[in-house]
Amino acid sequence: MEEIVNNRTVEDHLSILKNELSDELANILNYWMKYTPDEVYGGFVGRIDESNLMVANAPKGSVLNSRILWSFSSAYNLTKNADYLLYAERAYQYIIDHIIDKKFGGVYWSVDYEGNPLDTKKQVYASAFTIYGLSEYYIATGKEKARALAIELYNLLVKNSFDTKNTGYLEAFTRDWQPIDDLRLSAKDANEKKTMNTHLHVLEAYTNLYRIWQDDQLKAQIELLIHNFLDHFIDLQTHHCLLFFDEGWNSKSGLISYGHDIEATWLLQEAAEVINNIFLLEKIKTVNITITDATITGLDDDGGLWYEYEPADHHLSKQKHWWVQAEAIVGFYNTWQITGNTKYLAIVEKNWQYIKAKILDKQNGEWLWGIDKNGEPMKGEDKAGLWKCPYHNSRACMEIIKRTSKL
Repeated sequence: MEEIVNNRTVEDHLSILKNELSDELANILNYWMKYTPDEVYGGFVGRIDESNLMVANAPKGSVLNSRILWSFSSAYNLTKNADYLLYAERAYQYIIDHIIDKKFGGVYWSVDYEGNPLDTKKQVYASAFTIYGLSEYYIATGKEKARALAIELYNLLVKNSFDTKNTGYLEAFTRDWQPIDDLRLSAKDANEKKTMNTHLHVLEAYTNLYRIWQDDQLKAQIELLIHNFLDHFIDLQTHHCLLFFDEGWNSKSGLISYGHDIEATWLLQEAAEVINNIFLLEKIKTVNITITDATITGLDDDGGLWYEYEPADHHLSKQKHWWVQAEAIVGFYNTWQITGNTKYLAIVEKNWQYIKAKILDKQNGEWLWGIDKNGEPMKGEDKAGLWKCPYHNSRACMEIIKRTSKL
């Protein structure tokens, strides 16, 4: 078979990659099992800092808990390791008891360390991840309550967030689903009504829900979301994804996010595959190649993928975040599968070597938040927190394990 890097055949390369990522999956989940359970207030601790110290009384996020639910459920579904199911159950019960808004429906953005509502804003992104996690948990357990809750959350999003005039989903609402001024997921985001990030994860959530509920309306929503990407989010000139839009699909930013670009490639393809839309699937595969090639411009010589680039002032954010590297592994691997061109597999190899050298925390476990422009670990960032979860990295491991096992 053709050699790609270090005089290894494709077959040898894939075997080594599968074995190493299988080990890394266990390392990631062992970290979360060892350090993050909250034995006093239930669920999982809200924050662990860069020194691996638990931050007392930290808020607990819905995204953190739903991603933990997904990661452990998915790992159980892959490995049948009974320990993983115990931690999935822990996350599920905490979401049921504390994250779900039992009065107005949906999920709180965060609760305090005791589990009381804190930030009650209805962020569509958070509901999407809860649907994603609940669907995976249902696959693991067959628990009908989890499936029913995922469907309920889906119906609430269609009712309250879906733009019936222009299509797409509006970003955020008050606790009782009324319009809100501050729509942002985080302080760094533009305050716009529609974002690529939220739509990508709504698509991801709906795709997982469709695996357990083959509803015609849900399928139509998935198809609409794919068309939103083809018609609006993907820039046909640059082949990058546009990130922020107003209600009428007018672009409000030219910022390039390399991690979101490469993540979109394989999630769009997965959605078309799950709903078995062959026409959209072939279209997406063609688009994926152009997006992947555009993403290559964000690769550093060391194999790491840069964070962001602002074309307006030619500013490159020379940071390499953990999640961007994780998505690069899957996205470039997926494009190799589409094309058979081993240059993409060589990028996967080099990126994984970079992760092992720079991103893995060999002292404390898990992955560092990222590397700064000087090649050093970024300061003041979480090891676990509202955003730092066992989702991107565990998912990258599981995707490669599953994909190499099929070959």
